[in-house]
Amino acid sequence: MLTYIDSHAHYDDEQFDFDRDELLPRLHKNGVRNIVNIGCSLERSQFSVDLAESYPFIYAAVGIHPEDAPNTPSDYLPKLMQWTENPKVTAIGEIGLDYHYDGYDKNLQMRFFEEQLDLAESVNLPVVIHSRDAAEDTMNILRKRGKVNGVMHCFSGSAETARQVLELGMNISFTGVLTFKNARKAIEALKTIPLERLMLETDCPYMAPEPNRGKRCDSGMIVYTIDKIAEIKGISPEIVAEATTENTLRLFHRIAK
Repeated sequence: MLTYIDSHAHYDDEQFDFDRDELLPRLHKNGVRNIVNIGCSLERSQFSVDLAESYPFIYAAVGIHPEDAPNTPSDYLPKLMQWTENPKVTAIGEIGLDYHYDGYDKNLQMRFFEEQLDLAESVNLPVVIHSRDAAEDTMNILRKRGKVNGVMHCFSGSAETARQVLELGMNISFTGVLTFKNARKAIEALKTIPLERLMLETDCPYMAPEPNRGKRCDSGMIVYTIDKIAEIKGISPEIVAEATTENTLRLFHRIAK
């Protein structure tokens, strides 16, 4: 049986409200070694911490998603700092920039992004970065820092952007998007990324891979992404699962080995 880590999940989402406590133990029994539940707001970060304290195989990331910045009080940083003292909190995230929808506040998003990058550095935790329709500004902010300890999550960018992310010392994580018929750009990027810099994620309940596209995603569906990576790189699924697990444990150093 393959064992692997889902490095980015959202089991705080309401889509899991009716079966969360039945689903999570079953996933762990069937090969999901660890799950990192990702915070997007103060409320969802608290949920992530509570979930991590309820299940030994679950860890939390805490942070403010760029779309949640307008709804977040300006004095949010002490609360994030407090959560980082919990050993089950293994990253700051997801943080970053998102220019996808009209009406976004670019300056506010950039301020929150940089403040949380500073926080992560001060507490020696990696960052989980979200970037949508904002690659240039995201990379400019990151390049100012030289090296960044973190992962670019849900990667669907170009091979050139992937190269720039790798030059910063970061890892790159793929979702089930790799299995989609229109994933040519992500697949070309994957071909350029060394195995030792790859991580796996679902971003569940979103991004369910083929043949489950459109359904609620969960961590058990990572096997389809593993198979796709193995096919593209010409290696076995076992090698993909083992390498991505090692990479995730190295980055999220608070996860028990």
